[in-house]
Amino acid sequence: MKTTLIAVGDVNLMGVTDPATPFRKVMPEFQSADLVFCNLECLLAGGSGGTWETEGFFADPHVATECLASAGIAAVGMANNVTYGAEPIMASLARLDRQGIPHTGAGADRKAAAQPAIVERKGVRFGFLQRSSVYWATNHEATDTAPGIAALRGHTAYQVPMYKVKREIPPLNRPGIPPYIVTWADRDYLAAFERDVAALRERADVVVASFHWGFKKDVLAYMSEIAHAAIDAGADAVVGHGPHYSLGIEVYRGKPIFYGLGSFSFQTGHGGFVHDAWVGMMAKFGFDGTRLDRASFEFVRRNAENETYVCELDAEQAELGDIVGRSRAMGAELVRDGNEMVVTLP
Repeated sequence: MKTTLIAVGDVNLMGVTDPATPFRKVMPEFQSADLVFCNLECLLAGGSGGTWETEGFFADPHVATECLASAGIAAVGMANNVTYGAEPIMASLARLDRQGIPHTGAGADRKAAAQPAIVERKGVRFGFLQRSSVYWATNHEATDTAPGIAALRGHTAYQVPMYKVKREIPPLNRPGIPPYIVTWADRDYLAAFERDVAALRERADVVVASFHWGFKKDVLAYMSEIAHAAIDAGADAVVGHGPHYSLGIEVYRGKPIFYGLGSFSFQTGHGGFVHDAWVGMMAKFGFDGTRLDRASFEFVRRNAENETYVCELDAEQAELGDIVGRSRAMGAELVRDGNEMVVTLP
């Protein structure tokens, strides 16, 4: 039995007044797939003052819920930097539950936030787990007694380059040498996530690990560490999002890692600024039974009406060249098939 999963990046529905608008032009792709998963980068609740107004993204709850439902979104991840505030988080989760949209990455406490979303299609159980390494230091991560998101902590250090670590960074033999930035995943957080993936592997036929992470277009060491650990623990694919850029792709142990899908529906961000020049990726995964046998993507953008649309690949040669180069540097080869770029899997 053949099944198809579409995974997309950041979906922020702030300012949307017509639920049909954001996904109108991509509905043929959505309807051709068996299920669609996205990072929901907004709350389905109104802001209530205080830091919520600056840390959270608030969409009209009625319009946004209808938008997700009418698009046939099968499941969403909510572990990201704008799912903020105990009351709006709980209100959003309740609304998703009433609509019958499974979610992962946020909850009433740490245990609930870490739970997967499981969706069955054609007898195949798809399991999704999402974590965020991008989150605020106070009142954001779920605790044993308080709502929040499921976090996977990363660390940063600034290392004096005693030896030649990169061509562009000289060794420490002169004053003024800039530091080398080192990142790594927190050992305890990573071990807990590995256990969660292994547990989900027992319940689901296909496991997708989703992460909110990153800074600009670089794939940092902690990102690779987390992605590899997810696959080692049993994930079939990894999808990332967060920096609003399309990032390179890696194939690890025969499994695809999309480090950054970028934006998918994202008009207005912090401070009311309009984001209108992004290029995102719509990832497509094909399964023969429970075996992943195809991974590909198409580029997407948004137009002036805030409709996401699929780009003509010939018109995106600069972005394509960047993705191909970054992916090749990680050992992945991309091959064109019509308007899609296919990831070569062993």
